[in-house]
Amino acid sequence: MARNILKSSLLSAILNMAFQIFCRILTFAVNIFMIRTIGRDVLGIINVRLLLLESTVIFLSREAINRAALSVSSTKQLQKCSWAQLINQQWLTLPICLCISLVCVQLWLHVMLPVEDIAYRQQYHSACYVVALSCLLEFCAEAPCFVSQVFCFVKLKVVISTLQILVRSSVFLFLVLGLNESKAIKYFAYAQLASTATIFVGYYGFYYYYIRCLKKFKQEHKSNEELTKWDANMYGNMDDFPFQSVLDFLPGVMLKKKEEILNKELVKFTMSFAKQTFVKQILTEGEKYVMSLTPGLSFSEQATYDIVNNLGSLAARFIFRPIEDSSYFYFTQTIARDVQLKDQDKKKISEAARLLENLLLAITSIGLLATMFGQNYSHSVLYLYGGPNFVADNLPEKLLRCHCIAIYFLAINGITEGYMFATNTSKQIDKYNYIMGIFSIIFIVMSFVLTRIFGPVGFIIANCVNMLCRICSSCKYIWQQYRPLDYRPLKGLIPGKIFSIGLIITYIVCYYTKNNTSFKLHLGTGVISAIFVLLLWIFENQNLAKQVWLYKRKVKTK
Repeated sequence: MARNILKSSLLSAILNMAFQIFCRILTFAVNIFMIRTIGRDVLGIINVRLLLLESTVIFLSREAINRAALSVSSTKQLQKCSWAQLINQQWLTLPICLCISLVCVQLWLHVMLPVEDIAYRQQYHSACYVVALSCLLEFCAEAPCFVSQVFCFVKLKVVISTLQILVRSSVFLFLVLGLNESKAIKYFAYAQLASTATIFVGYYGFYYYYIRCLKKFKQEHKSNEELTKWDANMYGNMDDFPFQSVLDFLPGVMLKKKEEILNKELVKFTMSFAKQTFVKQILTEGEKYVMSLTPGLSFSEQATYDIVNNLGSLAARFIFRPIEDSSYFYFTQTIARDVQLKDQDKKKISEAARLLENLLLAITSIGLLATMFGQNYSHSVLYLYGGPNFVADNLPEKLLRCHCIAIYFLAINGITEGYMFATNTSKQIDKYNYIMGIFSIIFIVMSFVLTRIFGPVGFIIANCVNMLCRICSSCKYIWQQYRPLDYRPLKGLIPGKIFSIGLIITYIVCYYTKNNTSFKLHLGTGVISAIFVLLLWIFENQNLAKQVWLYKRKVKTK
């Protein structure tokens, strides 16, 4: 492939950040509407139970297959594993999703704490089945979705994801406002099904159009002709695009005679990832499982926790997650898993090490910014979001302040662990699975114990300890991998002195204005302080800031 993986990864990160911002704004608007119109109990059932069911089924069905397939999608690996086998592998998500859905729906209906309100119980039961059906429909489009990742159709994924969110929100609001707001739980499930239909139609519709245009382009243009900007973006560097029809995305269509249906090495590699998928899901959504399985928090309290959790994880959703996904793709395409770094292309290793160091420096700085400002502005953010009644209880502010501390650990863990997963061999992944198992047990035990002592805040404390353990493990791997070389990417974990001093000064100033000045002056001070600290960071990291600016301009002109 002649596509620029680094540029595509950067573009993916930027566009995904924009999408996450749009998605969160829309979700927050819907949540405010639900709190004031329908009530927190319904919001708790939808945001905690139903969305947890969706994330569980989707993650367990997709994660291992997708990560393994991305790792073998480079040109060298495709010599061992054909596109027909990769497509077949993607379709395995459908039967896996069916099996997991059947199990999960029964667990959600009969094992998790029951919905006591009779008015909501029947809706909840039918909604679980509809959400499971929506997951099955989404995986019918998994093959073209995977192809979009490999061939760097970055904008396509963002457009379809945006349409999905718009359809879900608009259908839900239309049904609730136009029909009967008392059936909001059932209507949410219908809206979820409609949104996944958007994914199916979007991907297959695009490739039906694109493949026809690509064929026409190849017939009318020669390789030595000058291409327009549109043609270069859409059809340039697509000589290795193997699909001749949208039917090629179906299982078995591209399979050659005597070719095995599945690649044994890919299946083995997938199994290595599968062993850690369940554990990783527990570590990601552990607090929601605990809330759903043990009494203590009502659906109203769960909704409050979920709202604060979403606010506290804004940085993770807006910035960290897109960067993690894009960097994981970049590292899988740049660094070979089964070859030592000293024996690989020195130019690629140098670029990867420099990028890893810069990523760690950037996300560490963002994590510190969120932590420092979050301690002084949690009350203000919650007041603006939910009004005076929402902040009357001191719990939301405590939760958000703790979340702001967790952001720092979350930022570092996402990049270091993502790099480790992108470069591990199958044996190393198997070994880490046992470590992840130990971390998950520690996390669950600590969640039970700390929530008894500190209440919902205990979930966040347990998560911080868990992430710290994972950071130590992944940093040890990175240090050992680069030790024989002259590169030290972990230096990015240490922020600059000027930036650190600026953070301390602004924290003191903002703490003073919070306790001794008006609300408006306190907010204004925060804005000025944030700009001041960002300018200090740019001054101290001028080379990195220039690189980001240059890449941004290249992305715009691409």
